[in-house]
Amino acid sequence: MSRVREATAKKPLTWILLSAGIGIVAGAASALLIATLNWANTTREHHHWLLALLPLSGFAVGWVYWRYGGRAADGNNLLLEEIHDPQETVPLRMAPLVLLGTVLTHLFGGSAGREGTAVQMGASLAEWLAELFTEHQMRRAVLMAGVAGGFGGVFGTPWAGAVFGIEVLAVGWVGWSSVLEGIGPCLIASFAGDLTVRLIGVHHTQYPVGAQPSLQPMNWVWAALAGAVFGLIARIFSTLEHGLTDWFRRMFAYPPLRPLAGGVLIALLIWSLHAWQFAGLGIPGIVASFATQQPWWVWAAKLGLTALTLGAGFKGGEVTPLFFIGAAAGSAMAPVIPLSTGVLAAMGFAAVFAAAANTPIAGVIMAMELFGPRTGLLAGAACAVAYLCSGPVGIYSAQQPMEMRWKPRWRSS
Repeated sequence: MSRVREATAKKPLTWILLSAGIGIVAGAASALLIATLNWANTTREHHHWLLALLPLSGFAVGWVYWRYGGRAADGNNLLLEEIHDPQETVPLRMAPLVLLGTVLTHLFGGSAGREGTAVQMGASLAEWLAELFTEHQMRRAVLMAGVAGGFGGVFGTPWAGAVFGIEVLAVGWVGWSSVLEGIGPCLIASFAGDLTVRLIGVHHTQYPVGAQPSLQPMNWVWAALAGAVFGLIARIFSTLEHGLTDWFRRMFAYPPLRPLAGGVLIALLIWSLHAWQFAGLGIPGIVASFATQQPWWVWAAKLGLTALTLGAGFKGGEVTPLFFIGAAAGSAMAPVIPLSTGVLAAMGFAAVFAAAANTPIAGVIMAMELFGPRTGLLAGAACAVAYLCSGPVGIYSAQQPMEMRWKPRWRSS
């Protein structure tokens, strides 16, 4: 029996309370994040001149992280590294730093998400709360619960959040030890996080899928074919983001200059191309993808701008932009795949995220939670194929490869 399961068996009430407490603080942080990002995106949409300040805000946030961030600058990868091999405490300053950096990214026009911010806030606050309980020997489960509470709270998907907190650790099967160690705390924290957000009164976006599709055999074939395309898109995004990150590091040894230079490029692109719809979270673009067919270039534009924003060192997350990219790509397939625009958008929404994050099970469950059972099942097929086709590179470089995913015989040489 692991130390965590042994401690849980000895003090079950303590662990239930601690997991619930982690979910509550992560949910409160997620509610604050959602509210502030709603304000930031609305303010920017009404004052386009704010885009001119993106380079300066990028430099300021980059300098603060360089001067005071320390290990917090590693973001989600720090959390994964500490879960795999606990060495040092995740700094509490990670929470306010990533919140500030993310809000400024959105306020001034960067293209980023919020998942990374939510899970970093959740995990750093979880570790702080665990210190009060003096549960030092159970840091892995504490951090997993913080990740789950942040994810479940910020997206309103508690089942997916609980699975994400475990599945995100590895590319492939994470192993029964991690599942048994984390499933209880992750479930409690994720549901507590979601409930906290709802009780505070912060609302999540609803996506209009429309009528549920038939589960006739041919629709499964279409879902698989679409999934292969979604997997390729996820691979392009991950490769481009990592490539741009490496390029900015090579070009600018002084870290604050990276978002400064990236901010100039982003501002010029948005202003010259009038690409205002691709700044910020892009929630209106996601909703539009469910309602009407989108041109093929919409998903590509969001992909490129998000990879540039995050590669330059701006703060935020990848997941909501991945939702945008996937939904727009699915919507664009409507002329060639005989499924409704809403169903195709839902499939892409879940599958591009699942493939890029290497979390296919969380993607399937999220689709079921957000889009209903039949749409969720077809989206699940798309998630599975997208994951298989996306390759080993994902958005989280600290994920550890456990078991190799299936690959075609022609790729084995």
